[in-house]
Amino acid sequence: MNDDIPSAKIRMLKSSMRCFVFGLLGLIPLIGLPFALSALWISGRVRVREKQLWNAARPYRIWGLVCAAVGTILWTGVLAIVVAHALMIAQGIE
Repeated sequence: MNDDIPSAKIRMLKSSMRCFVFGLLGLIPLIGLPFALSALWISGRVRVREKQLWNAARPYRIWGLVCAAVGTILWTGVLAIVVAHALMIAQGIE
């Protein structure tokens, strides 16, 4: 049991750092949306583990979550505008 705790903490730290990196990548135009969604998913999984163990990389997870949320909202909005514009052009409305 004690051998499992250090490995769980290491996995949690690595996942927090991965969340941060994916969150930053989520801010990249055009290709950022999948990274942002992945960061949101990873952040949720790490948060569940944080209830059991202390996470030294918690600030990285939080900043990754913030960047991922901003990226998701921003690029989903841009995608919606592009699709709406394409539909309007297809219908002959400009």
